[in-house]
Amino acid sequence: MTVLGNWVVVLALISAAGSVFLYVRQALRKGNTARGAGVLLTASALFVVLASLLLLILLLTHDFTNGYVYSYSDRALPLSFLISTFYAGQEGSFLFWALCSAIIALMLRSSTRRSKSEPWVMGTFMAIQTLFLMLVFVKTPFKSIWDMFPGLPQSQVPADGRGLNPLLQNFWMVVHPPVLFIGFAAMAVPFSLAVAGLWKKDYAILPQQGFSWLLFATSVLGLGIMLGAYWAYGVLGWGGYWGWDPVENSSLVPWLTGVALLHTLLAQLRTSKYVRTNFALALLSFILVIYSTFLTRSGILGDASVHAFTDPGATVYWLLLGFLAVLVLAGVGLLVARNAGMKPQRADTMFLTRETSLGAGAIALVLVAAVTLFGTSLPIFSTTRVEPTFYDQATLPLAVAMALLIGFSLYTQWEAEDGKEILRRSMKWIGASLVAGMILYVSGVRDASVLLLACSSLFAFFVNLEIGLKVAKGNPRFLGGKLAHAGIALFFLGVVATGKYSPTEHLMLPLDRPQQSMGHTLTYTGYTERPDGKVEFHVNVEQEGNAFTLSPVMFDAGQQGLMKNPDIASSLLRDFYLSPVSFEQRQAGAGDGKTYTIRKGETVDIGGAHATFVSFDMGAHGKDAMARGERGMSIGSVLEIKNAAASEKVVALAHYRGDQPPSYEPIQSEVLGTTIQMVGMNVSMQPTESSVTVAVNRPGDASSQPDMLVVEASVKPYINLLWGGTLVMLAGFALAIVKRSKED
Repeated sequence: MTVLGNWVVVLALISAAGSVFLYVRQALRKGNTARGAGVLLTASALFVVLASLLLLILLLTHDFTNGYVYSYSDRALPLSFLISTFYAGQEGSFLFWALCSAIIALMLRSSTRRSKSEPWVMGTFMAIQTLFLMLVFVKTPFKSIWDMFPGLPQSQVPADGRGLNPLLQNFWMVVHPPVLFIGFAAMAVPFSLAVAGLWKKDYAILPQQGFSWLLFATSVLGLGIMLGAYWAYGVLGWGGYWGWDPVENSSLVPWLTGVALLHTLLAQLRTSKYVRTNFALALLSFILVIYSTFLTRSGILGDASVHAFTDPGATVYWLLLGFLAVLVLAGVGLLVARNAGMKPQRADTMFLTRETSLGAGAIALVLVAAVTLFGTSLPIFSTTRVEPTFYDQATLPLAVAMALLIGFSLYTQWEAEDGKEILRRSMKWIGASLVAGMILYVSGVRDASVLLLACSSLFAFFVNLEIGLKVAKGNPRFLGGKLAHAGIALFFLGVVATGKYSPTEHLMLPLDRPQQSMGHTLTYTGYTERPDGKVEFHVNVEQEGNAFTLSPVMFDAGQQGLMKNPDIASSLLRDFYLSPVSFEQRQAGAGDGKTYTIRKGETVDIGGAHATFVSFDMGAHGKDAMARGERGMSIGSVLEIKNAAASEKVVALAHYRGDQPPSYEPIQSEVLGTTIQMVGMNVSMQPTESSVTVAVNRPGDASSQPDMLVVEASVKPYINLLWGGTLVMLAGFALAIVKRSKED
């Protein structure tokens, strides 16, 4: 079946390339070949479907003669996770993307036949599909285990596979990647329509046929991004939903340019302006999709991203780079060649109109995309890595501008401007927003930029709510834009609350000893070993008469090391978030003492001395362990300890030996006159968030100490504004798609 799969991929590739050839001949009027091209398009799609079914059969039957099946699955996987291994690796994900494109091709062909643009649009779309199938052919999932692992004897077939990465064995793995791939594949449609319009010199093709497809692509891609954010927040234990990781950013950038295109396309449909802008954005959005694919899958961000794919090999690297170069050269070449023909008609310049507000909103979105793209791409050209604070500081004023535009734009008219009327209608909501801002200030929000974003977001929400209620009484089909904009305003408010005002503490939880944190009483009561090898730690939480139990999880993820899943208690106004950091089973006689959690660069008072956590040190200690023939690794935490008379640097050591719990080595401090022992550490993507927890032994105390669970506890206020805003925004997109489909 592995051999059959390869032949089916070859037939799909040949059929796709043949359809491109025949479509181009039809477009150049060198023959009536559109019917044959359509037959080959359908054949290619069917071959891709067949190849996908063959891979699924190989996975479901546990055929470990196939290298891909062996690498990503095993017999113990539940059915849902077993199916998700289809796209868990590079090879399968390329095939799944091609499958999404094949289905879209069949749908797109039907609509382009009705609009008489089939040869130009489908010729372009199938050229893209041909390039994807070349990637599938080179990086095929239909490779035998002996080809993938040449050292394995030909007569030997493994009894079981390596299994799916434990991090991916989660419900969100079943839904997040497919949604993202559908969004990526759909972004090729506006690109194809733009190329067709430039090729044919028919500049109405893109706005008339592309608006619905773009609505679909941006809504699905946006859903995929937010599913990934929730996965990171609720499961992966990263402490948040967005870390400005390069792989996260590479999905966000084409979504931003796609949403910008929605606004300018709407203006073109009404005023016939922004023609060149729209073609440029349509081309750019899909080019950025392929650029994100290159960043994610070429291995180029392996050191800069926590979840980029590893190096796929030189052939795939250059194919992806060539794919990107073809799109850029074709798009830029056509734009330059048709520039004169797209020159807009001269018109009176008016600034306070719906047209200019849409254009200004698009500019703000493109600027956010540009800032994000710059930070994401910097590791390619430099050893410098952009910190999350760069993105926060650079995008915040642009977010304020977007929120204000979302509000004021609804009071503008298409072909008339009246600044006084706009201001008059806005005044009550400006006043309400300022009052809310003063309440926030009195409540403790003192950061001027955060207050500005909160006030502008509230203004946008109030305006869209007012006008949305009026529209709902008349024709609810026109509610889409208002809902989407109200959702974005709520999203911004959620970002303000969770980004700036989410207190976090690292806690030591000795067994059965209550500890206080942010108005909560936390008591670690023990752990349970689950059948899947994961360990649940049970923590009772009490707060103002309410009691509940949280059970965060830690487990060994093989090459990924020790992994942690948080547990969350959600309420309407906030989440209480608990993530495990480390666990130590104490031995009798280990000594007792007070514990201190010190962030990197922070100084705390210990017994009249000042202790500063300087850095982690993985150098000499790891080498010494290797020299002694020990497995695993050792990590040191460098502490600088000073008092009025002396100062010293000590290195607290943690030893990791395979899947065993870490052991901590006590060290003598001459300044303190006692021993220090590391009992936990937190290594964060943001250096200032990294921390170490140490226990300072005190002579004369008890000679034994209970098991110790180290956790990170945080309160996420009003985070439901963020998730709720996302749902409202997506509902607005869905309503706009329904409305548009009835108009087409």
